[in-house]
Amino acid sequence: MPPVPARRRVRESFDRAAASYDEAAIVQRRVCQLLLDQFRSSAMPDSILDAGCGTGYGIGLLRQRWPAAEILAIDFAPAMLAAARQGADLCIAADIEALPCRDASCNIWWSNLTVQWCDPVAVCREAHRVLRPHGELALSTLGPATFAELRESFASIDQHRHTIGFSEPEAIAAALRHAGFAGVRLHRQTVSQHYPDLASLLRAVKDIGANSVGDGARSGMLGRRAWQSVQAAYERHRTSDGLPARYDVILAYAKK
Repeated sequence: MPPVPARRRVRESFDRAAASYDEAAIVQRRVCQLLLDQFRSSAMPDSILDAGCGTGYGIGLLRQRWPAAEILAIDFAPAMLAAARQGADLCIAADIEALPCRDASCNIWWSNLTVQWCDPVAVCREAHRVLRPHGELALSTLGPATFAELRESFASIDQHRHTIGFSEPEAIAAALRHAGFAGVRLHRQTVSQHYPDLASLLRAVKDIGANSVGDGARSGMLGRRAWQSVQAAYERHRTSDGLPARYDVILAYAKK
């Protein structure tokens, strides 16, 4: 598994981004819809846990599909959680690696683009614990090709970390099976968002709070010449739509 950034730094990043998140989270919303579209469930759940709910966009989709279900929203960033309160039945500020929930307390455990910030083994173990027998899991996370162009462009000037590490699909499947899940099903696809220039791309990443990369990050600002070198390297990836930010999306489904 790739190293996980310090929890406090990640929480602080997402807290700061709460006000700008909804406007910038274009890819996150697309992936949320993909996660629901691929969720082949015939269940009529009475309890759903949204693990890492952010500002609550997923809650609205879940409510449309299962209007009678009680939705518990959990996020460790209080400012994000405050924005989600409007749609959920109950909101709790907590870490999804250590859920403050009873064993076998929900029918569906759902998480959209949160697991990449966590230890997948711990997350899957907790998901299995809180699900009822025959309960279902649906999660989206990011694979190692995410932001490949960004890493390649910065590699031209330094060896610092400029993105977090992302898990291979096989590692996510293994974490689910190790936790006790059965019927594990994975779907992988690329989702791209285009920007007019590199500054806009990096600003969008910061506006969703995804700019904490953990140990090994560059501590100082880039000089003008280094910045121009990174820009020139990224320009080689330009398409007619602009500069791409590529997301290697992994959708995972399983049953307890």
